[in-house]
Amino acid sequence: MNTAPILSVNDVQVSFPVGGLATRSAILGVAGVSFDVRPGETFALVGESGSGKTTLARAINGLQEISNGEIVFDGSRIDGLGKGQMKPIRKRMSMMFQDPVGSLSPRMTVGDLITEPYRIHGAEGRNLTDEAARLLSLVGLTADFASRYPHQLSGGQARRVGVARAIALDPALIIADEPTAGLDVSVQGEVLNLLNELRERLGLAMVIITHNLHVVHHVADRTAVMYLGRFVEVGETEAMFAAPRHPYTAALLSANPEPDPDKAHDRITLPAEVPSLLSRPSGCEFHTRCPWAQPLCAQTPPPSGDVACHFPLVPGAKPPVSKATA
Repeated sequence: MNTAPILSVNDVQVSFPVGGLATRSAILGVAGVSFDVRPGETFALVGESGSGKTTLARAINGLQEISNGEIVFDGSRIDGLGKGQMKPIRKRMSMMFQDPVGSLSPRMTVGDLITEPYRIHGAEGRNLTDEAARLLSLVGLTADFASRYPHQLSGGQARRVGVARAIALDPALIIADEPTAGLDVSVQGEVLNLLNELRERLGLAMVIITHNLHVVHHVADRTAVMYLGRFVEVGETEAMFAAPRHPYTAALLSANPEPDPDKAHDRITLPAEVPSLLSRPSGCEFHTRCPWAQPLCAQTPPPSGDVACHFPLVPGAKPPVSKATA
């Protein structure tokens, strides 16, 4: 793509204070990440729980203050803006939160929920009943859903309502945090197909946060893998799935459920315990769990770039026998 990015995240850090008054310190929840998203592109953030994905998403949307770096949206720097200054930005940048039902007010009808953005940002000249019907149609629901309440919706229907609300103001970017969480597999596919269809139809850019690699493979053009708040690998999704270069990426992909039972023998098992952000490992922070780790890895941080590893994997690489899965 030769078009300018709709979103640029440059060396962003998010820190959180810890300890009491006498031992005040901070931990890095996001430890200096950079990426661009272009119009019409889907960019995925992948990693285990606690890796910093949602914190980064909230920082992009102005819901979490950053401690370093910059965030540029649609050509303008937006980090550090106040609530009032962010209001017009949020017309162009929508957020979908994790819980499809819990993110919907139980006191409002579906029609009121999906047209609420118009009331917040101005609905001059709009017939909200017609707008509700239009938005519901875009996400595959009939107009009679406008009179229902969230408790009357299935998980998949609630997620579609969340999508309808997100696209109400014709945004340029949607940030979707775990868009298929809690949904049956068949419903997950319907929601992913819907997001893909809307991206193509409306020219949206998307940032999708997930730990579900099937989601990533289905929708993402490019993917960033996060570990302890850092990117360990960034690249084209198809290439990454075909030949992961960072050991952590390879381990995540090997653990992805497969219908072929023979592939279970290729699983890479990592020690379950993730290091604490309060005590990050020296050198490469993944070396304490890495089957391929060498002495250099414990001593020296890996080079920056698309693959943060001293010894990137070659296609078909297997862990050393002593550390491989039995």
